[in-house]
Amino acid sequence: MTQQITVTHTHGERISVASGGVELMAYVYAPDPDAFEARKPYAHPLRTLAGSPVSGYRPNDHRWHKGLQMTSSHLSGQNFWGGNSYLGPDQGYQRVEERVGSMRHDGFEEFTVTDDRLRFTEKLTWVENGGQEWARELRTIELHSVEADEGTWALDWSIDLTNIRGEALHFGSPTTAGREMAGYTGLNWRGPRDFTGGDVIGPDGRGGEGEAGASDLMGTPAADAPWIAFTAEHDDIDAHSTLLFAHAPENAESIHASHWFVRSEPIPSVAPSWAFFEEFELPPGESFGYRYRVVVADGAWDRTRAESYLKNHGW
Repeated sequence: MTQQITVTHTHGERISVASGGVELMAYVYAPDPDAFEARKPYAHPLRTLAGSPVSGYRPNDHRWHKGLQMTSSHLSGQNFWGGNSYLGPDQGYQRVEERVGSMRHDGFEEFTVTDDRLRFTEKLTWVENGGQEWARELRTIELHSVEADEGTWALDWSIDLTNIRGEALHFGSPTTAGREMAGYTGLNWRGPRDFTGGDVIGPDGRGGEGEAGASDLMGTPAADAPWIAFTAEHDDIDAHSTLLFAHAPENAESIHASHWFVRSEPIPSVAPSWAFFEEFELPPGESFGYRYRVVVADGAWDRTRAESYLKNHGW
C-alpha cells in the first residue's frame, strides 16, 4: 500500500516532497549564483524513507555536481554540465567560462498533486553562454510508489528536447572528444561522500562489488543492461541504502543508443549517457526524448531484489 505524501511549493525556488515525517526530495529550480557551475534545476537532497541521505551537493572535487540533474557535457562547443571543459587530449580540462551554458526555468505546464503522487511538467530553455537560446525542453518529473513496507519510493524523470537554434546541435561527451571511458552526459546522479567505493550491480551477471563492478558496467549499452543498482553503507548511521536506475522501454527507440557511465571510485556517480562513444546530431526543429526511473531504497539490495522490484512495478 502506498504512503501519503506532502508537497510544499515555495514558488520561484523549490518543491519539497515529504512522507512519514521525512523530506524525500527537494527539486530546486531557482537559478544558482555561480554561472560557472552551469545554472540549472536539480534534485537535492534525496533521502530514503528512513531519512538516510543518498545524494551529494557541491562536493569539493566537483562543485557543479548537485544531486540528480540533467546535463550535457559537450553540446556544439558548449558545456551544459558545469565546471571545467574537456578540450581534447592535448589540452585536457580547462576553465573556459565562456563555454558554460545554462538551463533556464520558464514555468510549469502541469502541476498535479494527489494523496500519494506528485507530477509536474516544467518548461525550460537551454541558453548558450552568449545568451542565444538553443533548445526548448519539456521535463516531466513524477514522484510515486512510496511504500513503507518495502522501504522504497520512485522518481520518474523524462526529457523532451527540441532544437530551436536554427542549425544542427551536436551532442557528445569527453570520450567523443578524446578522453577514454569518460562518456558522461545526460541525467547524472552524484552520490554522497560515504557512497565512495559502494557496490554496483547489473542484470544477467553483470557487475560486482565495489569499483570492479563499476568497471564491469562502464560503457555497457543500455540495450544489454536496462538497469543498474548502486548500494553503499553510510557513515554516522548503521544503515545501507540502494539506488536503482532504469531505462524506460521506449528509450530503445530514441535518437541515439545509450550507454552507462558509472563510477564507484574516486567518486560515486551514475549517468545513463546518451552520447558515450559517438556524437549524434539533432537537426533544427527536431526533437528527442528519454525517460528514466530512479528507485530510492533502504537496505543493501542484491540482483534478485532489484529484478523483483522491476518485475512488480512496471512502467
